[in-house]
Amino acid sequence: MLEKLKEHFSGTDSAALIMSEENVSYFTSFHSSNGYLVVTKDKSCFLTDSRYIEAAQNKIKCCDEILLLKSMQSDLAELINSLGVKELKLESTRVTVSRFNEIKDLFSSVSVSCDGSLDKAINEIRITKSRDQVDKIIKAQRISEKAFEHILGFIDDTKTEKEIALELEYFMLRNGADALSFDTIAVSGKNSSLPHGVPSDKKIEKGDFITMDYGAVVDFYHSDMTRTIAFGEVSSKQAEVYETVLKAQMAGVEALKPGIACRDIDAVSRNIIKSAGYGENFGHGLGHGVGVEIHEKPTLNPNSSDILTAGHIVTIEPGIYIPNEFGVRIEDMAYITDDGYINLTNCEKKLIVL
Repeated sequence: MLEKLKEHFSGTDSAALIMSEENVSYFTSFHSSNGYLVVTKDKSCFLTDSRYIEAAQNKIKCCDEILLLKSMQSDLAELINSLGVKELKLESTRVTVSRFNEIKDLFSSVSVSCDGSLDKAINEIRITKSRDQVDKIIKAQRISEKAFEHILGFIDDTKTEKEIALELEYFMLRNGADALSFDTIAVSGKNSSLPHGVPSDKKIEKGDFITMDYGAVVDFYHSDMTRTIAFGEVSSKQAEVYETVLKAQMAGVEALKPGIACRDIDAVSRNIIKSAGYGENFGHGLGHGVGVEIHEKPTLNPNSSDILTAGHIVTIEPGIYIPNEFGVRIEDMAYITDDGYINLTNCEKKLIVL
C-alpha cells in the first residue's frame, strides 16, 4: 500500500507526514497511540517512542527505517531535513489547527500543506480492498454472525438492553475479535425508534422490536451488521414496517454493481420506503464503506458523488423509525465484484420472533 502512495509524489522533494492512528495502522499494520509515518517518492520511515519501538521493529516490514522518537521537535525535524524535503503534506481532515501550526513551526525552509491532496490520495487507495483485507473483514463478520446466533438463545424478558449489548460484546471478544467496531447498539420497544440509541436498563417486553447494530474487528479491519428481531408477538403495523424495510434492503443489495452511482443505490431503497408512506421516517443515508474504520468511502446517500467500483465494501442499511413507537433497521455488508456483488453477511433476514 505504501508503494501506491509513493506513486502520488512527482518529485523527491515532497513528502507526506501521516499522524492519524487509522492511516498509520492502514499502511504499517501496526497500531500505536504515538506514531509518525513519513513517506517520499523513494523512502518511507516510521517514528515512535520508547513504548512501541521494539514492537514496531519486530512488526513493521514495509518501511525502510524504524526510528526511535525521543523528541518530535528534534527527531522529526532532523529526518525531514535529511530527506531534502521542501514540501510536507499533512492529512487535512485529521489534523487540528493547533497541530498544523505546531508542525509548521518546526520548519523554516519547508512548505507545510493541508490542501486535501494527501487525504484524496489516501482515500483512493483505501477505498479498494485487497483480497487479504477482504478476508479479514469476512473473518470479523463471521464472528459477528456467531454472536447473533448466540444472542437469540440469550434474550428473554429478564434481560435488559445493556445485558444484551454486553453479551454480544463479550461473545465477540471471547471468540476471536481483537476489538469492537463501535459501541454496540441494542435497543428495544420505543427505544428502537432511535437509530443510534444507547442501551439502557429497560427490560425486554412482549411485543418489542429489538434492534442490534454491532461489529467485530480483526487485525484492524471492521465488520458491521444490524438485525431487528421481535419478542413475543408483533402487531400488523410492525409486520408491515418490517417487510417494507426488508424489501428496501434486499432491493438495495441487488442493485449493487460497479459503475453505478451510490446516490442511485440509495434511491432504490429510499423510493420503496417512500412509496410505503414512510419516507419521513428514514432520515440517514443507505450505507457506507467499511475497512480499518467503520465509516469509510464510498458513501451511499442522496448527495453522494461516489461511484461504485470493483473492490469496494459497502453496507446497505435502510431503516424506518417511528417516534415513541418502534424502529426497524436491517444491514448487510457487500463486496463489489467486476460484474456485481457478493453479500458478505450470512444471517437470516426474515423476521424472527422469539
